[in-house]
Amino acid sequence: MGSSLGINYGQVANNLPSPEAVVPLVKSIGSTRIKLYDTDPLILKAFANTGVKFIVGVANEDLKKLRDPKQALAWVKTNVQHYLPATKITCIVVGNEVLTYNDSILSSNLLPAMESIHIALVNLNLDKQVMVTTTHNLAVLQTSYPPSSGAFRTDLIQKLTCILDFHSKVGSPFLINAYPYFAYKSNPKQVQIDFVLFESTSGVVDPVSGLRYDNMFHAQVDAAHSAMEKLGYKKVCLQISETGWPSKGDANEAGATPENARKYNGNLLKLIAEKNGTPLRPNLDLKVYVFALFNENMKPGPTSERNFGLFKPDGTPAYDLGFNVSGSVTTNTTSEGVSQPPVTGSSPADSSSSGYLSITSDSERVRSTLLLLLLLSCLCLNGSTFQQLWLM
Repeated sequence: MGSSLGINYGQVANNLPSPEAVVPLVKSIGSTRIKLYDTDPLILKAFANTGVKFIVGVANEDLKKLRDPKQALAWVKTNVQHYLPATKITCIVVGNEVLTYNDSILSSNLLPAMESIHIALVNLNLDKQVMVTTTHNLAVLQTSYPPSSGAFRTDLIQKLTCILDFHSKVGSPFLINAYPYFAYKSNPKQVQIDFVLFESTSGVVDPVSGLRYDNMFHAQVDAAHSAMEKLGYKKVCLQISETGWPSKGDANEAGATPENARKYNGNLLKLIAEKNGTPLRPNLDLKVYVFALFNENMKPGPTSERNFGLFKPDGTPAYDLGFNVSGSVTTNTTSEGVSQPPVTGSSPADSSSSGYLSITSDSERVRSTLLLLLLLSCLCLNGSTFQQLWLM
């Protein structure tokens, strides 16, 4: 299980332990892959010669600057080459969920920045060991039900086609953030809890492909696979850059409990260890990065946003996942130097995504899209059929 575990190391907090103290904690849970939202030098130096592989991030606000090949080259030299080979940086994520911000200027800078950074890696002879990609949330999908009908938003097809073409040419993965939790939170009366926690005994059958889905996570992933295939990019590798479940939430945040977090992440780790892929891609060794390493006390939004961590800031488990963790770690209570990565799943409201497979932390958007799905279902299916498809 440990060799396959990837983890997001967010730092929107003022009470996290020093990176040096985090190293043994990461080793104790057997994680060999870490994803950052920046290029924090303290973390990259602390993990030198540990063998842990890193994904580092470029902030959305830096995309415009990094379109310039000279700026991109300087950035790569300072933030990547400087730490190699002692720290194993294997991937650069350029921007976070850029396309669903519905910001045309920001979106227009995404691919040029990715290309400039890749060219910089080529010029430094690093392109064979460091990949370039970006992350997307599932609001890039126009259709997500059933999974075989997954399709990208029509207004994003041109941009996504160009991005997928880039991935195809350079061999880098297409990354998505997938959160069944948000689908359940937005409509707990209609989304079956066992289906989102990997504990469904009946599952759901895709009426088009005939494939059986025992959990929403696989259904979300295969909806993205189907969308990629429709654009002609079946061979581009898809990976999960974020998924997780909060252990605490506000009164109106259904399902945010330690027990549900334990079930979701525990069953997810078992799924990762089995390496059985998805119903549509059964031979795929799906790489998954769990969100997150720590609870982050300075994240804005509802209580759940501050409680996605596997661990509390003192290094003790937020709930029992069976990790052999020895004691607590010393925390750093100063807020100085705290980086501010993008808030998970907080892309601006957008009404283009539909279905129970879409994810977002914006509950109003989810409610509207679910109502749209239910309306469409009434037109296309009788009530009992709809329940058989999704409420089992």
